[in-house]
Amino acid sequence: MRRWNGWGDDGVDVHVPPALQTLLGGALGPGQPSRDVTFDAVCAAVPPSRLAPHPLVDTEAAVRARHARGQSLPDLIALRGGASLVFPDGVAQPSSESEVDALMALAAERGCSLIPYGGGTSVTGHVNPLPGPPVVTVSLARLDRLRHFDEQSRLATFEAGIAGPAIERQLGALGHRLGHYPQSFEYSSLGGWIATRSSGQQSRGYGRIEDLFAGGTVVTPAGTLRLPPFPASAAGPDLRQLVLGSEGRLGIVTEAIVRVSPLPEVERFETAFFPHWEAALSGARRLAQSGVPVSMLRVSTPLETTTTLALAGRTRASAALDALLRWRGARDPARCMAVVGFTGTGKRVARARREAFDALRSVRVGASMLGRAWQKGRFRAPYLRNALWEMGYAVDTVETATTWKEVPATLVAIEAAVRGALGGEGERVHAFTHVSHVYTTGASLYTTFVFRAAATPEATLDRWSRIKAAASEAIVRAGATISHQHGVGTDHAPYLAAEKGPVGMRALGRLVSAFDERGLLNPGKLLPPGA
Repeated sequence: MRRWNGWGDDGVDVHVPPALQTLLGGALGPGQPSRDVTFDAVCAAVPPSRLAPHPLVDTEAAVRARHARGQSLPDLIALRGGASLVFPDGVAQPSSESEVDALMALAAERGCSLIPYGGGTSVTGHVNPLPGPPVVTVSLARLDRLRHFDEQSRLATFEAGIAGPAIERQLGALGHRLGHYPQSFEYSSLGGWIATRSSGQQSRGYGRIEDLFAGGTVVTPAGTLRLPPFPASAAGPDLRQLVLGSEGRLGIVTEAIVRVSPLPEVERFETAFFPHWEAALSGARRLAQSGVPVSMLRVSTPLETTTTLALAGRTRASAALDALLRWRGARDPARCMAVVGFTGTGKRVARARREAFDALRSVRVGASMLGRAWQKGRFRAPYLRNALWEMGYAVDTVETATTWKEVPATLVAIEAAVRGALGGEGERVHAFTHVSHVYTTGASLYTTFVFRAAATPEATLDRWSRIKAAASEAIVRAGATISHQHGVGTDHAPYLAAEKGPVGMRALGRLVSAFDERGLLNPGKLLPPGA
């Protein structure tokens, strides 16, 4: 069963290797485990629903408790500590477009808010009820079918509540794949990817969700918006772009038409090492601008490389790798690791491998244990957060994107802001970064930070708030985007105006009003209150 107060299946646990325990103990000091509240205690705190009975709405306490929060660190703190929880008044699970229409009518009639809920994996507050009018969380979990497959056009039509594994399972049976693999892949939904403008780990090969989203259906308070899957059009602005990243403010995506690809003959992930960060960043830029068809490139800073290798544990094979790298000039602690993905026909992959490593100019270690280990555990990293919490450590991430010219200074600014955020109380923060996606003009930066949990949930949340604010302000000062792949929600809303400007913010506000004049859909998300 899925965990109610953490990530993933409650039957899956990730062990923290002794090397990582030692690293964190030395960097931060011993953790301070806290006592978690029980699910029964949380359910007992669920207030009576403010909604009159409705056949589509479930008001049972346990269902409402399981839909109260997403998967951000503040969500984890609230659920583990039983503090600062706001519950939906009911949860609807429609199984058709007509039932979503009925929920729109319910919201208009009774003045309640609707929160679209896909897999509940949001890390910026998208699915959290806020104080105010009654709230119905609309879970799309039952909208999970493949409706149509056009092999000739390579278009697949899915209901929008379908999760990543089911998409790939159904397409795989037809000899195709979508290829969108965010870290939340196991639980996040197609509609959620569209609504948050998400990016998958292999976006270099398959594209971000805006490249894959060809059309679909959106049910809005103003009526139903249908988006045909034209290959191209010059008929005015592209309405798909309004839906992408709209975070449920315009309507609920019920059906999505996506561009798919044939299953590849070959897919492999290989590792390479650089002697220092400057060489790693230069190699990544050369490869991104070369046009060599890799499906993924991820490059870690020295500290992330050290942390990653500590997580892998100390084995005879890793000791041999360490000796090889030292002999080849990539010495710890300056060395940087890259993971490169190759996808396609055998001939195409063979050529791409040669050209990619020529561009990287790295110490190549080929199809090593690290590349295979990354592939095997690519969706298990979020489980580590559960294990570290039980040791008394809190983990979160911030991410952004900027031009190649600005990447070095932006990275330094973010890490400095994060590491110094708790200095006033004598606490340290362990922060490390990788480039997660590369483009011709720039790259994304994905920074993970670990700090000690405090004695109370409120104090731990305060520590997180100071780190998050410091990092966000550093991103804004650097002129980078406030979000490359996690969307805006509530956490990033205060910083959106710095990116969009006053004219852009007014335009977004009027766009929302055009589809949802009364503000019934996911209020308080994407745009700051009053925007």
